[in-house]
Amino acid sequence: MSQHSTVKVSSRNQIALPSEARKKLNIRPGDRLLVDVQDGVLVLIPEPRDYVEYMMGLHREIWEQIDADEHIQRERDAWQATNASTD
Repeated sequence: MSQHSTVKVSSRNQIALPSEARKKLNIRPGDRLLVDVQDGVLVLIPEPRDYVEYMMGLHREIWEQIDADEHIQRERDAWQATNASTD
């Protein structure tokens, strides 16, 4: 938001989100917000409607220089070697 807004906590400990914030974040009735406290600051984060879509491609850069198939095969080989040595 370009300007700060204030909200009042009701007697039932509820707040109403400012319309500008709702519009910018596309928050609709029934949506859920994640609530976090970070260094004394209350943070409200819209909960993803679809976690699979939200997480898709996250940290993609980690795998840029790595062949995923080779990595998986090395891991499988290591697991098999560990299991063979414990038998």
